[in-house]
Amino acid sequence: MFGGMPTYLVTNYSKGSFNGFLLKILDLGHKLRPASFVFMLLLGFFIALLLFGLDPWLSLIGALAYGFSSYFLIIIEAGHITKVEALAFMPVIIASIYHAYRKNVWVGAIVMTIFLAVQILVNHLQITYYTLLLAGIYFIFELIRTFKEKTFKKFIQTTLVLTFAASIALMTNAEQIMTVYSYGKDSIRGKSELSDNQHNKTSGLDKDYATAWSYGKLETFNLLIPNLMGGASTGELSKNSNTYKLLKRLGVQGADQIIKNLPLYWGPQPFTSGPVYVGAIVIFFFILGMFLYKGDIKWWLFTATIFSFLLAWGKNFMPLTNLFLDYFPMYNKFRTVSMILIIAEFTMPLLAFLTLKEILDGKIEKNQLFKAIKWSLMILGGIILFLMIPGVLSFKSPQDASVFNGWPQELINAILKDRAAMFRKDAFRAAFFILASAGILWAYSKNILKKKILLAALGFLLLIDLAGVDKRYLNDDDFVPKSKNKQAFVASPADNFILQDKEPDFRVLNLTVNIFNDATTSYFHKSVGGYHAAKLRRYQDLIDNLLQNEISILIATLQQQNVTEQQIQNTLAQLQGLNMLNTKYIIVNPQAAPIVNTHRLGNAWFVDKIKTVKNADEEIAAVQNFDPSTTAIVDERFKEYFFDFAKDTTATIKLTEYRPNYLSYQTTAKSDQLAVFSEIYYAKGWQAYIDGQPAPHFRANYVLRAMRIPAGNHKIEFKFDPKIWHIGYTIAITASILMILFIGFVLFFQFRKNKASQTTEK
Repeated sequence: MFGGMPTYLVTNYSKGSFNGFLLKILDLGHKLRPASFVFMLLLGFFIALLLFGLDPWLSLIGALAYGFSSYFLIIIEAGHITKVEALAFMPVIIASIYHAYRKNVWVGAIVMTIFLAVQILVNHLQITYYTLLLAGIYFIFELIRTFKEKTFKKFIQTTLVLTFAASIALMTNAEQIMTVYSYGKDSIRGKSELSDNQHNKTSGLDKDYATAWSYGKLETFNLLIPNLMGGASTGELSKNSNTYKLLKRLGVQGADQIIKNLPLYWGPQPFTSGPVYVGAIVIFFFILGMFLYKGDIKWWLFTATIFSFLLAWGKNFMPLTNLFLDYFPMYNKFRTVSMILIIAEFTMPLLAFLTLKEILDGKIEKNQLFKAIKWSLMILGGIILFLMIPGVLSFKSPQDASVFNGWPQELINAILKDRAAMFRKDAFRAAFFILASAGILWAYSKNILKKKILLAALGFLLLIDLAGVDKRYLNDDDFVPKSKNKQAFVASPADNFILQDKEPDFRVLNLTVNIFNDATTSYFHKSVGGYHAAKLRRYQDLIDNLLQNEISILIATLQQQNVTEQQIQNTLAQLQGLNMLNTKYIIVNPQAAPIVNTHRLGNAWFVDKIKTVKNADEEIAAVQNFDPSTTAIVDERFKEYFFDFAKDTTATIKLTEYRPNYLSYQTTAKSDQLAVFSEIYYAKGWQAYIDGQPAPHFRANYVLRAMRIPAGNHKIEFKFDPKIWHIGYTIAITASILMILFIGFVLFFQFRKNKASQTTEK
């Protein structure tokens, strides 16, 4: 996709990886997905609560509160697999750090090493970054406690042990970290070389791109009331809805189908798959904990929760967002700022169940408990009543103007009423679960319910509450028969036509999908487009400054009435960007043969001359108006490779072998020539060879490769062989051995210590 990205951006750890072995165990052999993802989420929080000192049964109930949080099920449905895996390991990592400082440093260090190593392996660095932020906030509170209690020696020793353990975890993934870090500088997560739009740029993502998915301030109450802002961008209404009744009254055909796909979300995000619903019961116990929990952990968890709210607001709270984008290392490499709410999804159930532990352990006086229940109910009831005041919520979206363009006002009004009805229904739903949980807690305190009954009732309520919302976004409609799953991508007639072509390398432009946000074309073909959250920055520049415009011109031609093949080819002849990318086929109808572009330049060609430019600005401007068949546009930074030449009209260059990590060409020329290759330039991985000997190549036409080809007959090769991967792999293997030895040493040390302790007791 995108003309060819480095292969290690797809998967990047060896089959013999120790961390890969650990992940396979935790993921139940990778054979029970997606159930195994939920299992990992439950297991992660269960272990975390054990490390925080909760008993197994209470930890088991608490695991439900974390594992069934709506966001996790939504991202499973969306296919964000590495994200959900990283989220499963986050609670254990944080809990093990706490356990190391407060209880047993060696147990905490071992657990942290294992789960941090596996979290880094799954390669969702944004979740790892948020894990680090949460750990950093805890570290500050732990440092404050150290100064208060003057336990400097223990603090320093624990910090050193954890630093050593974290270093091992990091190094076991060295080949992945080093390659991604190196690549990141050249991706859209790195700084742009173009000087336009500077106010919007950072050293990473552009600010408007990074903050596009910013949570609204009122939208934060989705954590309590899931349908506060309509749930997902499009959703289904019932036959009792105002919209359905209107459609039936107007005699609209297919009303049953229309109500299954309506614009119900009215929040500020461009679109969403659903809300971050923590759970009414969890929030009730979290508020209760703010009144009852005595430990200093409360203020760490509260601070981290509010911190996640403020950063999730993104462009709706730019003073803090700008501070982080401009000054916090790596923060501007990540998009979807609302994702940081995963911190609240951890901190809120954690405080909730730490508080419940205090209550069940009899550490809270009954009068104090009743008073806290009363105040918690008043606060949450007040929030719900406030939101229900007419005018507080508009039920209108910033996107409504475009979504409802041309719709009858009567239909729009009906949808607005249904949005309001959805909110009210979920508001009463939240109130029910809050009152129910308060009721069973009151009954327990009055000795009406025993502890086992309390836990069973609470677990039952949690499942009904959370799973009821989860089923809105991950349900039977999302599953297919095994036979269909084995053939998830079925070739269309257009695909089959292209697959008959035995030419080793060319690209396809698929106009029937969202070209630059859909990766399905790449399942069968090498694609001009695709989807990746960290595509090459220069390729994105080419999309923004050239390809989008060329595609628009092509579409305009295709939409003309009675357009002829000759008119299409005449247009294609002018689309130099697509031609230099060797775009051979254009799919305009999956059920018909694609258009064959007869003007593409092929896999490689010789040019007449070099046009030099001073910088990226001049280079991107030049590629918008030139003939790539005769001219190579080259930045003067590569002037050491320039040479005088005259084009040999009899010279030939032909691709003879293609693999994703290997290309081979045969060339013939009477004099030295300059060849341009329709391959994406990435010097950190691709190495060039002439007759088996290393040879330099350089960048041309903003994204392609160019190379001096000597006179005579030669074999030209490109091999994807990044040196940094080999260095990282060596480090990773060494660190994996060290990790096993470290775990073995600690277990042996703890075993001897426990044995000695038992002997002393006897």
